[in-house]
Amino acid sequence: MATIELTQDNFEQTINENDIVLIDFWASWCGPCRSFAPIYEKVSEKYPDMVFSKINTEEERGLATQFQIRSIPTLVIFREKIIIFSQPGSLPETALEEVISKALELDMDMVRAEVAKQEQK
Repeated sequence: MATIELTQDNFEQTINENDIVLIDFWASWCGPCRSFAPIYEKVSEKYPDMVFSKINTEEERGLATQFQIRSIPTLVIFREKIIIFSQPGSLPETALEEVISKALELDMDMVRAEVAKQEQK
């Protein structure tokens, strides 16, 4: 699956309707973003059941602010509507695949229990 562009208009629907959504926060002037883009695109082809998306921080300032993006590229992963990963910096292909593998291995019942515990505090 090719990457899709997320905007304020399709963000919520994309998160709500898909189990795993990866988001690459980027900008056209960002050198590391341009280096990471082909890696991200290549890895997206290996995982057709996941949504690989991009958010242009220059065009979608509201989303960039909502996620407190201070450095780009930043990779965010949602699984079952919960953020399970957020990290700035470009990743090599093997590291990106390792992050995805770990995301798939997560016990989401345990994650939801931890989220509920945090919300009670």
